[in-house]
Amino acid sequence: MGGAPGLDTSDLIEVFKALGNPARLQIMQWLKDPDVHFGEYEPIADRSTVGVCVTHIQAKAGLAQSTVSSYMSTLERAGLVLPTRVGKWTHYRRDERRLAELARAVGSTI
Repeated sequence: MGGAPGLDTSDLIEVFKALGNPARLQIMQWLKDPDVHFGEYEPIADRSTVGVCVTHIQAKAGLAQSTVSSYMSTLERAGLVLPTRVGKWTHYRRDERRLAELARAVGSTI
């Protein structure tokens, strides 16, 4: 299959499965502009560098910690987010480079 280097059909299927869940899709939308969507939470570290603390994602989503951890692991496996450990907390930000590759791959295969 054509598309961006390093991306194949199984990569795209993994991404579509990850984004097929409304809560995970919402989290990705929130992470696009974290200062707007998480502004009410005091950042533990710089959001533009390391992303948003998983506890803030959990609080905003109103979901159990285990559910949010599972969702973030799914998004990470799909290559959509990058985790960064800050102390005992994991922060997540979108992998914009990977998202651009995925957009090119989708545009060339569908």
